[in-house]
Amino acid sequence: MLLNKYARVLKNAIADVERNHMMAFAAGLSYYFVLSLFPTLIALSAVVGFLPIPNLSSQILDEVSRFVSADSMGLFRQIMRDTMDRHRGGLLSFGLIAALWSASGGFAGLIEALNVAYDVQETRPYWKTRGLALLMTIWTGGLLFVAVAVILVGPNFGDWLAGELHLSFLWTRLWPVLRWCVSVAFVVAAVESMYFLAPNVKQRFAHTLVGALFAVAAWLALSSALGIYFQRFAGLNRTYGALGGVIAMMTWLFWSWFVVLLGAGINGSMLRASEGRSVPPNQVGPETAAPKAASKSDIAA
Repeated sequence: MLLNKYARVLKNAIADVERNHMMAFAAGLSYYFVLSLFPTLIALSAVVGFLPIPNLSSQILDEVSRFVSADSMGLFRQIMRDTMDRHRGGLLSFGLIAALWSASGGFAGLIEALNVAYDVQETRPYWKTRGLALLMTIWTGGLLFVAVAVILVGPNFGDWLAGELHLSFLWTRLWPVLRWCVSVAFVVAAVESMYFLAPNVKQRFAHTLVGALFAVAAWLALSSALGIYFQRFAGLNRTYGALGGVIAMMTWLFWSWFVVLLGAGINGSMLRASEGRSVPPNQVGPETAAPKAASKSDIAA
């Protein structure tokens, strides 16, 4: 029974892809976040230059390369190498300001896309949604930073922590696996936060978990599949030359945002089902139309 319920929810979410133009929203979000990606890398390279940790930038790029195609990683490495040799203070201030503003623009677009996925109208004023977008940029970025940091500390961190806190021998054995679990948990929390904060709808944080788990699992599988495809079959560098890395990165971003929006569609479908609406409002006739999902402003009123 439960399996049939989730199968119907997934079927409804997939059906909503064309109706809600999720492909177009994923393409738009890819554009927004490409604009913010390079200022973010500039700021990151400046911050890394101040930290007294040898080869930290190489460690970060090595971990990122687990999920990003080799063609895209070449582009990332070139940016990091170029910016590390410049004036760090100016880069830090410029990079952080530009990254925050550009990324908040991307999250503003995400707010619109998630409203469509949840079938709700935006009733909040511009200053509130833009402020929310900035908050989501900082909060989500912080969660993803922790997820990456847990991986970067490496498996030997468990031995050091066990010695400092006098933990059992079992801890040192579990840490190499536990660090990946913690990292994935923070990624899930970041995606779940987007689903909870962005749409103009009242819901519990726990109700966004199913879509977040689906999105992260699909993203991990998709990233691995794209990496294999770009490495063995695509031949983008032979076809497009220097643009091969950019095309690979845009493709990866597009499908990454698509699975995020599909996860939101799953949450929206579950929310409609919980309210007794098996189909979205614009697909029912006037004689069968049910009330739409209550927005935050409606509930406040």
